[in-house]
Amino acid sequence: MTSPSFLTGLRARWPAMGSRERALVLTAGGVVGLALVWWVGVAPALIVMRQTEGQQRRLDTQLEHMQRLAAEAQAMQSRPAIKYDDALRALESSIKQGLGSGAQLNVAGERATLTLKNVPAGALAQWLTLARVNARALPVEARLVRGASPGVATWDGALVLNLPPR
Repeated sequence: MTSPSFLTGLRARWPAMGSRERALVLTAGGVVGLALVWWVGVAPALIVMRQTEGQQRRLDTQLEHMQRLAAEAQAMQSRPAIKYDDALRALESSIKQGLGSGAQLNVAGERATLTLKNVPAGALAQWLTLARVNARALPVEARLVRGASPGVATWDGALVLNLPPR
């Protein structure tokens, strides 16, 4: 049945129904109406409300991270420029102190290639921070392979860094 013919049939039968049948039809119509209101209006809004709290926490965390990165970038920009020779000395000393014999530096112009052999991952991460801050050396290329040392994460491969201009 289509909707108009259903309503026409219901109007024709309404006077013939008993009070109990009318109450049942009204109750059924009310239940269907409430279900439609729930599915169309209330349930989607509740779902969105449940999801927003988690999304808000994730966005707040991302915002804090971005603000820390922005503050770090501003601090680095405000530092005075470093000369090429000073940057190279800082880079070489940080390699000796932080990476030890597992790293070898080759310099060609304003590019430095660091060859790694069995260097602990934590030491490399700390060294990269020092190289960026103290020597203003920026990594431009990395070819790293996880080392085969059992128990400790190590890296083998090469890092190419840009040094400040001469």
